[in-house]
Amino acid sequence: MNSVKFLHNIEQIRREKPDMSYMDAVVYYCEINTIEIETVTKFISKTLKEKIELEARDLNYLPKRGKLPI
Repeated sequence: MNSVKFLHNIEQIRREKPDMSYMDAVVYYCEINTIEIETVTKFISKTLKEKIELEARDLNYLPKRGKLPI
């Protein structure tokens, strides 16, 4: 397993279940493969991390980043 294959698996889950968030897809992947969530952290690529962070911000799990006035 590597980060590219892991991302591909998560994206596949998202295509099959479009209402599922990336965060939920990672948890779901771990559940169906009986893997501890802590062990997949090394497979989370920068791209996947950014997608999870964006969803977390949209759900107000993380503070919104400030924007400069235009």
